[in-house]
Amino acid sequence: MHKTKFMSLLKALKWRYATKKFDTSKVISAADIENIKEGFNLTATSYGLQPVQLLLVHNKAIQKELVPISMNQQQVEQASHLAIFCVKTTLDADYVIEYFDRIKTIRKTPDEILASFRTHIIDSFGAKSAEEIHLWGAKQAYLAMGNLLAVCADLNIDACPMEGFEPDKYDAYFDLKAKGLRSVLIMPMGYRAEDDPFAAMKKVRKPISESITEIN
Repeated sequence: MHKTKFMSLLKALKWRYATKKFDTSKVISAADIENIKEGFNLTATSYGLQPVQLLLVHNKAIQKELVPISMNQQQVEQASHLAIFCVKTTLDADYVIEYFDRIKTIRKTPDEILASFRTHIIDSFGAKSAEEIHLWGAKQAYLAMGNLLAVCADLNIDACPMEGFEPDKYDAYFDLKAKGLRSVLIMPMGYRAEDDPFAAMKKVRKPISESITEIN
């Protein structure tokens, strides 16, 4: 990465914080929503399987109804958009085959090169329980959220990562079981309110020397 761009990203990461109060009058532009969607789609995932699906809610009536099943956190309603990170409940052979077909189409990779790896992944997930697949998918959701937090910061869009909600009730509200999905994380996105006292607070982090060990 070019040094200037990296310094800009570091500045954005220092600027961001878990927003506690959003300005309800401000809406993320359509152009920035497209950037957010592309940033999400570029998230790294194990094997490249992309088991995470994003529900992007921009409807104040729905957002208000979700507040009681989100630990009454008002950011869910205040925010311009609410991102809901969901994971697939099954990863069957058809899903894996579809992924490898996409590789062949995009990269023109011969099937004989892909066949053994494709079989390995199909066998691996076939041996996992539903809960094991869910736990694996949840890890991918955390990767996606971390990536999207950086994307938002780079766009000067505020966000608040949340585990504090009732996944089962979200799943029922959006009929996610019928879609083969389970909700894992939520993230309101928008613009900080001027009177959010947390915006002016200094970040609390360990010294780099305590959080990183270099082995040469």
